[in-house]
Formats: sequence, C-alpha cells, structure tokens
Amino acid sequence: MSDFSLHRDPWQQLVLVWKDGRQVTGVEPVRAFPITAPAGLISICDAEGHELVRIEDLAELPAEVRAVLEEELTRREFIPVVLRIEQVSVASDPSEWKVVTDRGPTTFFMEDSDDDVRRLGPSRVMLVDTHGIHYLIPDARRLDAASRRILDRYL
Repeated sequence: MSDFSLHRDPWQQLVLVWKDGRQVTGVEPVRAFPITAPAGLISICDAEGHELVRIEDLAELPAEVRAVLEEELTRREFIPVVLRIEQVSVASDPSEWKVVTDRGPTTFFMEDSDDDVRRLGPSRVMLVDTHGIHYLIPDARRLDAASRRILDRYL
C-alpha cells in the first residue's frame, strides 16, 4: 500500500495527496532513464523539480494510482521515432523539418541551437522542436543516405 494517491484537478493538473490529507498540486512524474531503462526508477516531483516520492516498482502501487501515473507518463513521454528526414528548410529561423515518423509524416520547427539536436550515444539522436516535443532517432546509421546527409549537418 502506498502513502499517497494521485488524481487530476478540474484544470487537469496532477495532484498528489498524502495519507494525512496534505495535497501538492502540479506534480510531475519523471522516469530516471526514460530511453535506456523505461521500467526503472520513477520520481514524482513538485513544480520546482524537488522529488516528493520515489517509486522503485510500479507493480507495488495500488491499481488506481498506477493507472493515473502510467497515463501521465505516457502523455509526457510522447516520443515519435523518426524514420526518415524528408527536408529541412533553413531559409528562416526557426528551421522547418519535414520528417516521417512511426506515427506518420509531420512537420515541426527547431531553433538553431546545439540543444535541439542531441547525441545520446554513438548513433542515437534526439531532436527537440520549439514546443519541447522530442523526436527519437534510435540509430542514425539506419536512416537512408539522404536523411543521414541532412542530419550530419547538425551533429
């Protein structure tokens, strides 16, 4: 049994309620290693990023708490996988990227910043658009030649 529960308030903010009734509004669950170990540690943090709860194993939580937590993590961790880079227009800032993902074709914008194209290892790359949405390239070596040429300009 856990010492807390989770629910959404009328504004859809996540609220942590301790056993004694104290409430913390606007909490955010964060996986310690969302890409490399998604089943690992999960923290629930307050709006300032301070850890309030550390969860070792989701299976130990009551079903209602686990369901709310998993739903929130899924919503927060929307990470499409880039299969192909069709085109990047650098005529303006931010640049416009047209890509094909595992969820279909999409267009997004990226600032000209070193933080927007991140190496996560020798061949894994994360793209971050102007809205903070992350796009994963699990293995840049598996992209087609045209996509690799475009990506190489930013690495």
